[in-house]
Amino acid sequence: MQIRPFNYRRKNMACLNVVVLYGGKSTEHEVSVHSAQTVCARLQAQPEKYRVYPVFIDKKGYWFLQETCGEQTPQDKPLTPVLRTDAHLMSLDGTFTLKADVVFPVLHGTNCEDGTLQGFLETLDLPYVGCGVLASAMGMDKEISKLIARKTGAEVLPYCVVSRGQDYDKQELETWVKEAGLPVFVKPVRLGSSVGVRKVKEISELHEAVSFALQFDTDVMIEKGVDCAREIFCALYGEGQTVKASACGELRTVAGEFFDYNAKYVVAGGCETNVPADLPEDVQACMREDSQAIFRALRCSGLARVDFLMDKEGRYYFSEINTLPGMSDTSLFPQLFEAGGENYNDILDGLIQLALAVHARKAELSLTR
Repeated sequence: MQIRPFNYRRKNMACLNVVVLYGGKSTEHEVSVHSAQTVCARLQAQPEKYRVYPVFIDKKGYWFLQETCGEQTPQDKPLTPVLRTDAHLMSLDGTFTLKADVVFPVLHGTNCEDGTLQGFLETLDLPYVGCGVLASAMGMDKEISKLIARKTGAEVLPYCVVSRGQDYDKQELETWVKEAGLPVFVKPVRLGSSVGVRKVKEISELHEAVSFALQFDTDVMIEKGVDCAREIFCALYGEGQTVKASACGELRTVAGEFFDYNAKYVVAGGCETNVPADLPEDVQACMREDSQAIFRALRCSGLARVDFLMDKEGRYYFSEINTLPGMSDTSLFPQLFEAGGENYNDILDGLIQLALAVHARKAELSLTR
């Protein structure tokens, strides 16, 4: 499989001002920093194409221009986004302004990947890499994305949802869990990186797990578990009918019982990556087709990663979609495409070109009757 370069070329191919946004008010703040360092380094290695401006968002939501992508330093210049014809960013002391050509968000989780940031960039009339407001919001919500995935024919596991501020019937929930069968996974509806997720193997653990997850989100999903589940992933790149799907990959957990935050980011060697996955080609083809269908149904654009769970019989279920997946060199998204012979730099180029093309199409729309 060969990814054809997007034919989204500006007439004037002058060097682009690229703002790489990262950090953010999110439980996945640290994950974002690692991804952004890779993206910045790869774009900065092409100075004939890009002038890269790393913009760090701290956990309070303040923006800072950095010389080098990384955690905050005293030398960082405080910024504010501005709605002006000649600038999109301005330093608080007024000594610096920047008119960006495109924004590359490398952010994960709440306030970053859920459509809120995308809506803000739309207000600033800025081209940006990745999914739009609607796709980002739907993709971030595990319940909404499962409802839409089912419409495409993909299978999902049984689940129910409880919400903060709404008393739920504990006995009724226990009855549902007993009927669904243990174990179940309790997870925040709108978080990634397995933050707040607990595996419940005994009914006595259920309500504590729900209370724990409600610390991170206002809605919590209780989902039936799969014995000896295999976690299979497919990366996507593009838009509409031209979206490309990677080979499937698999992660096997070495540390812990499932692919939780510690296995992903804390414990060295906490998981093993198998790319491509040890699956028959016809099964991989079906998973790629399902991934593409879900990507289109959610109206995604740019990039995403679709995650599946597979049981011992080989039956697989849609788990979730990540509309801004991890993008460090060791992340699944680049690994899955590079395993098929693709060049990560070419993919980053294509994502920027697509962002410009999507923005140009929107600019052509009529705002009058």
